[in-house]
Amino acid sequence: MQFTDIVGLPDIKEHLIQSVEREEVAHAQLFLGPEGSANLALALAYARFLNCDNRQADGSCADARGGQSGNASNPYIHPDLHFVFPVCSTKKITGKDVVSDSFITEWRTFLSEHPYGTLAEWSQYLGAENKALNISKEESRNIIRKLSLTAFSNRYKIVIIWHPEYMHPAAANGILKILEEPPERTLFLLVAHSTEQLLPTILSRTQIVTIRAFHDDEIVRILAEKETDSVDYQRLQRIATLAEGNLQRALQVYDDIEDDSHQLFREWMRLCYVQDYKKLLPFMDKFHKQSKETQKMLFEYGLALIREILVHQSVNHLTDYDLEDTVHKEKSLIRLQGKDLDFVVNFSKVVDLSALEKMTGLFNDAYYQLERNASPKIILLDTSLQLGRLMKRI
Repeated sequence: MQFTDIVGLPDIKEHLIQSVEREEVAHAQLFLGPEGSANLALALAYARFLNCDNRQADGSCADARGGQSGNASNPYIHPDLHFVFPVCSTKKITGKDVVSDSFITEWRTFLSEHPYGTLAEWSQYLGAENKALNISKEESRNIIRKLSLTAFSNRYKIVIIWHPEYMHPAAANGILKILEEPPERTLFLLVAHSTEQLLPTILSRTQIVTIRAFHDDEIVRILAEKETDSVDYQRLQRIATLAEGNLQRALQVYDDIEDDSHQLFREWMRLCYVQDYKKLLPFMDKFHKQSKETQKMLFEYGLALIREILVHQSVNHLTDYDLEDTVHKEKSLIRLQGKDLDFVVNFSKVVDLSALEKMTGLFNDAYYQLERNASPKIILLDTSLQLGRLMKRI
């Protein structure tokens, strides 16, 4: 993973590149970003750039071995690059052996295949079988032992800790001293989604690098690179809207889910509006046959549309006062195009703020019930009846 492999985020990449060029590298940094952001990818690219012998101005590394690779086929194998990440016991690995080094082969493969991967995906890849993942106190001893060894190269020894919020308190306390005063040319790169579960003593010893979520246009560009034929930008824009900046979610929708949520939702709203429950029955049968992820996507799409409707209604309200600059800014917040945008414009005429609030509650409840394996037919029927009554009163 190199900076040039990561789409967008130019300001953050430039900040990291310049810190290396000026040799102003903090010994402990926390790459903090929401799930599906590029925080892990940026940490990997930063580590590669730090140990590169032939750095380029754009942040790429022109080394034959990629700067930190002892094995050209996998850039995550190097004696000065160490990983710590949440794991759990398996049939073959138990007790004190449940540490990152015992799963390093699987981890390197996972990184190569999922540089934007989530903890849930790692758990599934690992075969955790609903077991809780954590970073045990034994890891702190391993970190101290590894860093006491002489560096292989003349640059940096780097420890990347993924999800430090899952560290056992004893493990977190065990690395406080070395985190504050590491050996010379030793760096800690922590990658986390939230600071709430991190010990204040860990936070106080790190320099935070805030990573924003991906913008819609960045997600569209990444997905467009996967297209082999003509690019359906409207479909990609729809996926980006649903993903809400979460690249991994966008990739999941792109790869695994039949993308007809927009058509299903429009048909569903029309049936609820006219209260044609006879035609709703075959619609329910069709919904029931879909995968759970596709079913959940219907309600996610509904929630995304409500956001667009609220923005559209806000634009219309501001237009009455001829606030042209403000209206222009508000219009830039509308992310849908084509038929999706037409539906938002038309549907916003028949729902008010109170109805949108109640619809949000209905969609959230339906999503919650689906996740807990309630009957899809019953969920859709109940939600449809409530929507029909709600629209009738408007």
